[in-house]
Amino acid sequence: MDAPRPWIEADWPAPAGVRALSTVRHGGGASPAPFDDFNLGTRCGDDPANALTNRRTLKERAALPGEPGWLRQVHGVHVHRFDVPPGADEPSADAAVTGVPGVVLAIQTADCLPVLFCALDGSEVAGAHAGWRGLAGGVLEATVGAMRTPADQVMAWLGPAAGPAAYEVGVEVYDAFVSRDWACGSAFTSTREHHWHVDLYALARRRLQAAGIAPGRIHGGGLCTISDADRFFSHRRDARTGRMASLVWIEPGPLHAG
Repeated sequence: MDAPRPWIEADWPAPAGVRALSTVRHGGGASPAPFDDFNLGTRCGDDPANALTNRRTLKERAALPGEPGWLRQVHGVHVHRFDVPPGADEPSADAAVTGVPGVVLAIQTADCLPVLFCALDGSEVAGAHAGWRGLAGGVLEATVGAMRTPADQVMAWLGPAAGPAAYEVGVEVYDAFVSRDWACGSAFTSTREHHWHVDLYALARRRLQAAGIAPGRIHGGGLCTISDADRFFSHRRDARTGRMASLVWIEPGPLHAG
Protein backbone atom coordinates (compact mmCIF):
# COMPACT_ATOMS: atom_id res chain seq x y z
CA MET A 1 0.00 0.00 0.00
CA ASP A 2 1.25 3.49 -0.84
CA ALA A 3 2.20 5.77 2.06
CA PRO A 4 -0.40 8.45 2.86
CA ARG A 5 0.10 11.83 1.23
CA PRO A 6 2.23 13.83 3.71
CA TRP A 7 0.49 17.18 3.28
CA ILE A 8 -2.81 19.03 3.28
CA GLU A 9 -3.73 21.56 0.61
CA ALA A 10 -4.35 25.14 1.69
CA ASP A 11 -8.10 25.78 1.75
CA TRP A 12 -8.23 29.18 0.08
CA PRO A 13 -9.50 30.39 -3.32
CA ALA A 14 -6.05 31.02 -4.76
CA PRO A 15 -5.85 32.00 -8.43
CA ALA A 16 -4.90 29.50 -11.12
CA GLY A 17 -1.19 28.87 -11.09
CA VAL A 18 -0.69 29.37 -7.34
CA ARG A 19 -0.27 26.26 -5.20
CA ALA A 20 0.05 26.02 -1.42
CA LEU A 21 0.25 23.17 1.06
CA SER A 22 1.26 22.34 4.61
CA THR A 23 2.96 19.06 5.47
CA VAL A 24 1.88 16.68 8.23
CA ARG A 25 3.96 14.45 10.47
CA HIS A 26 3.28 11.08 8.79
CA GLY A 27 3.68 10.02 5.20
CA GLY A 28 6.26 7.28 4.81
CA GLY A 29 9.16 9.41 5.95
CA ALA A 30 12.61 8.37 7.10
CA SER A 31 12.71 9.86 10.61
CA PRO A 32 12.43 7.68 13.75
CA ALA A 33 10.58 8.61 16.94
CA PRO A 34 10.17 11.24 18.32
CA PHE A 35 10.55 12.80 14.86
CA ASP A 36 8.32 10.20 13.25
CA ASP A 37 8.19 10.22 10.49
CA PHE A 38 8.06 13.10 8.03
CA ASN A 39 10.26 15.62 9.80
CA LEU A 40 11.61 18.35 7.52
CA GLY A 41 13.72 20.24 10.06
CA THR A 42 17.51 19.85 10.01
CA ARG A 43 18.09 21.60 13.38
CA CYS A 44 15.55 19.95 15.70
CA GLY A 45 17.62 16.96 16.89
CA ASP A 46 16.81 14.48 14.16
CA ASP A 47 19.68 13.22 12.00
CA PRO A 48 19.84 15.89 9.25
CA ALA A 49 20.22 13.09 6.69
CA ASN A 50 16.70 11.91 7.56
CA ALA A 51 15.26 15.38 7.10
CA LEU A 52 17.04 15.77 3.76
CA THR A 53 15.63 12.42 2.63
CA ASN A 54 12.15 13.60 3.60
CA ARG A 55 12.68 16.87 1.74
CA ARG A 56 13.60 14.95 -1.40
CA THR A 57 10.51 12.78 -0.97
CA LEU A 58 8.32 15.86 -0.61
CA LYS A 59 9.81 17.44 -3.73
CA GLU A 60 9.11 14.32 -5.75
CA ARG A 61 5.65 13.45 -4.42
CA ALA A 62 4.31 17.02 -4.45
CA ALA A 63 5.87 17.65 -7.87
CA LEU A 64 7.60 20.79 -6.65
CA PRO A 65 9.06 22.78 -9.54
CA GLY A 66 12.35 23.33 -7.69
CA GLU A 67 14.17 23.04 -4.39
CA PRO A 68 12.33 25.05 -1.72
CA GLY A 69 13.87 28.20 -0.35
CA TRP A 70 14.45 27.15 3.26
CA LEU A 71 15.11 29.86 5.84
CA ARG A 72 17.14 30.02 9.03
CA GLN A 73 14.23 31.23 11.17
CA VAL A 74 15.07 33.34 14.23
CA HIS A 75 11.66 34.62 15.46
CA GLY A 76 12.33 38.01 13.91
CA VAL A 77 10.69 40.18 11.27
CA HIS A 78 13.20 40.17 8.40
CA VAL A 79 11.75 39.31 4.98
CA HIS A 80 13.97 37.75 2.30
CA ARG A 81 13.11 38.23 -1.36
CA PHE A 82 13.92 35.37 -3.71
CA ASP A 83 14.39 37.00 -7.12
CA VAL A 84 16.32 33.96 -8.35
CA PRO A 85 15.97 30.26 -7.47
CA PRO A 86 17.36 29.52 -3.99
CA GLY A 87 20.86 28.16 -3.53
CA ALA A 88 22.32 25.97 -0.80
CA ASP A 89 22.58 28.81 1.73
CA GLU A 90 19.62 29.43 4.03
CA PRO A 91 19.14 33.17 4.61
CA SER A 92 18.41 34.30 8.14
CA ALA A 93 14.80 35.48 7.91
CA ASP A 94 11.31 34.67 9.09
CA ALA A 95 9.46 35.47 5.91
CA ALA A 96 10.04 35.33 2.17
CA VAL A 97 8.54 36.80 -0.99
CA THR A 98 8.87 35.98 -4.68
CA GLY A 99 7.27 36.81 -7.99
CA VAL A 100 9.34 34.24 -9.86
CA PRO A 101 7.38 31.23 -11.16
CA GLY A 102 8.91 27.96 -9.98
CA VAL A 103 10.48 29.39 -6.81
CA VAL A 104 9.05 27.53 -3.81
CA LEU A 105 8.89 29.34 -0.46
CA ALA A 106 9.06 27.22 2.72
CA ILE A 107 8.12 28.11 6.31
CA GLN A 108 8.91 25.57 9.06
CA THR A 109 6.75 25.28 12.18
CA ALA A 110 5.79 23.04 15.09
CA ASP A 111 3.25 25.31 16.89
CA CYS A 112 4.14 28.73 15.49
CA LEU A 113 1.72 30.08 12.91
CA PRO A 114 2.62 29.77 9.21
CA VAL A 115 0.93 32.40 7.07
CA LEU A 116 0.94 32.12 3.28
CA PHE A 117 0.07 34.97 0.92
CA CYS A 118 -0.67 35.42 -2.76
CA ALA A 119 -1.61 38.25 -5.08
CA LEU A 120 -5.15 37.98 -6.39
CA ASP A 121 -3.77 37.94 -9.93
CA GLY A 122 -1.30 35.15 -9.11
CA SER A 123 1.77 37.30 -9.82
CA GLU A 124 3.39 37.11 -6.37
CA VAL A 125 3.47 34.85 -3.29
CA ALA A 126 4.89 35.09 0.22
CA GLY A 127 5.19 33.11 3.43
CA ALA A 128 5.78 34.11 7.06
CA HIS A 129 6.75 32.35 10.28
CA ALA A 130 4.64 33.97 13.00
CA GLY A 131 5.42 32.72 16.47
CA TRP A 132 4.16 35.01 19.19
CA ARG A 133 7.38 37.06 19.18
CA GLY A 134 7.34 37.58 15.44
CA LEU A 135 3.61 38.25 15.45
CA ALA A 136 4.00 40.89 18.17
CA GLY A 137 7.06 42.33 16.45
CA GLY A 138 5.27 42.84 13.12
CA VAL A 139 6.44 40.02 10.85
CA LEU A 140 3.07 39.88 9.07
CA GLU A 141 3.04 43.61 8.42
CA ALA A 142 6.64 43.40 7.23
CA THR A 143 5.74 40.60 4.82
CA VAL A 144 2.78 42.46 3.35
CA GLY A 145 4.96 45.56 3.08
CA ALA A 146 7.69 43.63 1.24
CA MET A 147 5.26 42.47 -1.45
CA ARG A 148 5.05 44.55 -4.60
CA THR A 149 1.32 43.81 -4.71
CA PRO A 150 -0.92 46.36 -2.92
CA ALA A 151 -2.33 44.92 0.31
CA ASP A 152 -5.90 45.24 -0.92
CA GLN A 153 -5.01 42.85 -3.75
CA VAL A 154 -3.58 40.14 -1.45
CA MET A 155 -5.15 37.09 0.20
CA ALA A 156 -3.73 35.07 3.11
CA TRP A 157 -4.05 31.58 4.54
CA LEU A 158 -3.39 30.72 8.20
CA GLY A 159 -1.88 27.24 8.49
CA PRO A 160 -1.73 24.74 11.39
CA ALA A 161 -0.63 26.29 14.69
CA ALA A 162 -1.10 26.09 18.44
CA GLY A 163 -4.85 26.54 18.85
CA PRO A 164 -6.82 28.81 21.19
CA ALA A 165 -8.15 25.99 23.34
CA ALA A 166 -4.70 24.49 24.00
CA TYR A 167 -2.02 27.20 23.86
CA GLU A 168 -1.50 28.62 27.36
CA VAL A 169 0.82 31.61 27.82
CA GLY A 170 1.97 33.91 30.60
CA VAL A 171 2.30 37.61 31.29
CA GLU A 172 5.16 38.14 28.82
CA VAL A 173 3.00 37.16 25.87
CA TYR A 174 -0.11 38.95 27.14
CA ASP A 175 1.78 42.19 27.68
CA ALA A 176 3.53 41.99 24.31
CA PHE A 177 0.16 42.42 22.60
CA VAL A 178 -2.22 44.12 25.02
CA SER A 179 0.24 46.81 26.15
CA ARG A 180 0.40 48.01 22.52
CA ASP A 181 -3.21 47.38 21.51
CA TRP A 182 -5.77 46.95 24.26
CA ALA A 183 -8.27 45.41 21.81
CA CYS A 184 -5.98 42.36 21.54
CA GLY A 185 -7.25 41.40 24.99
CA SER A 186 -10.22 39.70 23.33
CA ALA A 187 -7.81 37.05 21.98
CA PHE A 188 -6.84 35.99 25.52
CA THR A 189 -8.95 33.81 27.83
CA SER A 190 -7.87 33.57 31.47
CA THR A 191 -7.02 30.04 32.68
CA ARG A 192 -5.44 30.78 36.08
CA GLU A 193 -3.65 33.67 37.72
CA HIS A 194 -1.36 35.40 35.19
CA HIS A 195 -2.02 32.75 32.53
CA TRP A 196 -4.22 32.76 29.45
CA HIS A 197 -5.15 30.71 26.43
CA VAL A 198 -4.22 32.78 23.40
CA ASP A 199 -5.84 32.77 19.97
CA LEU A 200 -2.94 33.28 17.55
CA TYR A 201 -5.36 33.13 14.64
CA ALA A 202 -7.39 36.07 15.98
CA LEU A 203 -4.23 38.10 16.62
CA ALA A 204 -2.98 37.35 13.11
CA ARG A 205 -6.29 38.33 11.52
CA ARG A 206 -6.22 41.63 13.40
CA ARG A 207 -2.67 42.36 12.21
CA LEU A 208 -3.43 41.37 8.62
CA GLN A 209 -6.51 43.57 8.48
CA ALA A 210 -4.54 46.48 9.92
CA ALA A 211 -1.97 45.87 7.15
CA GLY A 212 -4.70 46.33 4.55
CA ILE A 213 -5.91 42.79 3.74
CA ALA A 214 -9.70 42.55 3.63
CA PRO A 215 -11.26 40.25 6.26
CA GLY A 216 -12.93 38.15 3.55
CA ARG A 217 -9.53 37.42 2.02
CA ILE A 218 -8.07 35.86 5.17
CA HIS A 219 -8.62 32.09 5.20
CA GLY A 220 -7.72 29.06 7.33
CA GLY A 221 -6.96 29.17 11.01
CA GLY A 222 -8.77 26.08 12.25
CA LEU A 223 -6.05 23.45 12.71
CA CYS A 224 -4.47 23.00 16.17
CA THR A 225 -1.00 21.44 16.28
CA ILE A 226 -1.11 20.80 20.03
CA SER A 227 -4.43 18.97 20.04
CA ASP A 228 -3.96 16.90 16.89
CA ALA A 229 -1.03 14.60 17.68
CA ASP A 230 -1.90 12.23 14.85
CA ARG A 231 -1.27 14.83 12.18
CA PHE A 232 1.01 17.51 13.57
CA PHE A 233 4.32 18.01 15.33
CA SER A 234 4.06 20.20 18.44
CA HIS A 235 7.00 21.58 20.40
CA ARG A 236 4.69 22.70 23.21
CA ARG A 237 3.18 19.23 23.55
CA ASP A 238 6.26 17.03 23.01
CA ALA A 239 9.31 19.33 23.44
CA ARG A 240 11.55 17.09 21.30
CA THR A 241 9.84 16.78 17.95
CA GLY A 242 10.05 17.37 14.22
CA ARG A 243 9.09 20.26 11.97
CA MET A 244 6.43 20.65 9.32
CA ALA A 245 6.64 23.00 6.35
CA SER A 246 4.10 25.27 4.69
CA LEU A 247 4.94 25.85 1.04
CA VAL A 248 3.66 28.28 -1.57
CA TRP A 249 4.72 28.85 -5.17
CA ILE A 250 3.67 30.02 -8.61
CA GLU A 251 3.60 27.15 -11.09
CA PRO A 252 5.78 27.76 -14.14
CA GLY A 253 3.97 27.44 -17.43
CA PRO A 254 1.99 29.24 -20.10
CA LEU A 255 0.02 31.31 -17.58
CA HIS A 256 3.23 33.11 -16.72
CA ALA A 257 5.10 33.04 -19.99
CA GLY A 258 6.38 36.21 -21.59
